[in-house]
Amino acid sequence: MIWGKRTTSILLGVSFTLLQLSANAQSYVGKGVKLSLFSSTPVEDIRAVNVKGTAVLVGNTREIVVQAPIKGFEFDRKLMQEHFNENYMESDKYPMAKFKGMIDQVIDFTKNGEYDITASGKLNVHGVDKMRSIQGKVIVKDGAIQILTEFKVPCADHKIKIPILIITKVAEVISIKVDGKLNLAK
Repeated sequence: MIWGKRTTSILLGVSFTLLQLSANAQSYVGKGVKLSLFSSTPVEDIRAVNVKGTAVLVGNTREIVVQAPIKGFEFDRKLMQEHFNENYMESDKYPMAKFKGMIDQVIDFTKNGEYDITASGKLNVHGVDKMRSIQGKVIVKDGAIQILTEFKVPCADHKIKIPILIITKVAEVISIKVDGKLNLAK
């Protein structure tokens, strides 16, 4: 019986140590990450903003995940928003867009500075994964991290169909901007 209590104590001690080590991994979390969508054609410019994105960055491994609900994109015209969700993005079927990857450069997230980076990983939009290398900037200031990027997403890469009748109104390649502030997880 004593051996059983000792083993339990040792296992609890090891578990506590592992929890402390993983807490020291410097994870940063951001809510309210802003994603902007822009489509430009000679006929019409389309803009939408989504402030419901989330992001997680694990400092020691440089792993990063950014995701946003598709229905979080808000357009100036509600009919555009409805068409975006129902006809193109099928947001009931594919509710999230997500990038999961790793920052290629080694960065000291404890030091203030501005860093040009590339994040390599999978971009999932409309249920289709595509490997991407996305360039951006990381700004470290007083323990907080800001991530900034702008990149283009070809609709065809993610099997997003644009009807021939409106091809002059919706670009085949959409510009996306991401701006998010992440704080040290507690």
